[in-house]
Amino acid sequence: MIEIGKYNTLKVLRETSVGAFLGDDEGHEVLLPGKYVPKEISVDSEIEVFVYRDSEDRLVSTNLRPKIQLHQFAVLQAVMVNQIGAFLDWGLEKNLFVPFREQGTKMLKGRWYMVYLYLDEQTDRLVASAKINRFLNNEQLTVKEGDEVEVMIWETTDLGVNVIINNLHKGLVYHNEFFAQVTPGDIRKGYISKIRDDHKIDVQLQMPGVGNIEPSAARILEILQTKDGFLPLTDNSEPEEIARHLEMSKKTFKKAIGSLYKQKIVMIEKDGIRLIEK
Repeated sequence: MIEIGKYNTLKVLRETSVGAFLGDDEGHEVLLPGKYVPKEISVDSEIEVFVYRDSEDRLVSTNLRPKIQLHQFAVLQAVMVNQIGAFLDWGLEKNLFVPFREQGTKMLKGRWYMVYLYLDEQTDRLVASAKINRFLNNEQLTVKEGDEVEVMIWETTDLGVNVIINNLHKGLVYHNEFFAQVTPGDIRKGYISKIRDDHKIDVQLQMPGVGNIEPSAARILEILQTKDGFLPLTDNSEPEEIARHLEMSKKTFKKAIGSLYKQKIVMIEKDGIRLIEK
């Protein structure tokens, strides 16, 4: 089955003046226009392509890499707005359509928006929606406390930053859990710190507890080696200063330094930490 909005590995059936026709094991065909046909292609060989509908509503394929796939989220830029809706740049020749009904607020040309890509069953066309909450499900959770997850940075709130967990659930990272600059659309590793009775999910971007010491110690060592073996940070340093240098909390910093000190890898001086030369 050829799936629209996704990558498909298809067999080359025949080459024509307009391009190569590709097919699956069920007898379905789709055109790969000539400008996308690789020189080394041959009949019966296989190629991975992305399938969508072109400006004339025909099913076509391409070897270009879109910025979003079916049932995924991404931050995309609006490149045109007219009387029927907005159009986003998603990396393909035909821009991605967002109807007015799928815009949380009216989109403006040049602005960036978090959107979800779905297939409109009535038209069989790929459509984007900025109404993100509609596509997140916190009623049936697939995660538990302590799980390592993938999070996408979404939007800032008074409490912190909303994130999308594993492309499925909504979570929150509190402001005091951030130790690095992030922007909407960034993908980070996260950890489920708490699941509340109402299924709201708290997320940390650092591994909790003892498990975070070794990665953090390794990061400090790496930075020390780029700073001639010295960092002007101590137990008395402000949390903001530690976050600026190391992108970690003061608590994590102190644990990591303690571990390095016990292993006689660093010495703790009055005005900072120094790598012990061996």
